[in-house]
Amino acid sequence: MSARVLVAEDDEKQARLIRIYLEREGNAVQTVHDGRSAIDRARAIRPDLIVLDVMMPQVDGLDVCRILRTESQVPILLLTARSTEEDMLLGLDLGADDYMTKPYSPRELTARVRALLRRSRAAGGEPTVIRAGALEIDTARFEVRLAGEVIALTGKEFAILALLAGEPGRAFTRAQIIDRVFGFEQNVLERTVDAHVMNLRRKLERGPGAPRMLETVYGRGYRLADPDR
Repeated sequence: MSARVLVAEDDEKQARLIRIYLEREGNAVQTVHDGRSAIDRARAIRPDLIVLDVMMPQVDGLDVCRILRTESQVPILLLTARSTEEDMLLGLDLGADDYMTKPYSPRELTARVRALLRRSRAAGGEPTVIRAGALEIDTARFEVRLAGEVIALTGKEFAILALLAGEPGRAFTRAQIIDRVFGFEQNVLERTVDAHVMNLRRKLERGPGAPRMLETVYGRGYRLADPDR
């Protein structure tokens, strides 16, 4: 199935290469070469996925990611020459769904894009609402509500929360979360799961007196607190 993909990459040669590979997959691809244009084009065309370079003129990719994430749940794949774990966690913290460091294989990039699109469509294809206490997860609208308030989540945060909420009280290992949410085609660190859970806690458990919703099960992983317990 064709998807609308926006590629934001300041290196025009790299942008053309990415476009060629993604168009071979049947996607409709548009390219821009600076952060300001990336924001404007994303708002105009509402792409199904964004491939976003971090180092861009006018507005860098991390700020683009942060801005767009407040407006949309579109999957975002970050590209960067920075390879430290801190850089990766920063990108995820700002709302990116996946992260690739340069140099990268165009074939791997297209595989990552396919995986992100597949998970995004699967999440939006089942018209069900998962309820756990005051928490509602609408998989058809790709929307999370807490006590009636819409909570903006990234694609990965949404998938993790939906997984845990499907069986409140059940502890999932980090390996199980990686398997269910990230798939087999990526070398995902367990700490990446921890970073996503930390972000979910910040969004769902507001203030020092807020009840703990995402519980750590030491020696195993994470679970959503059972509201009936």
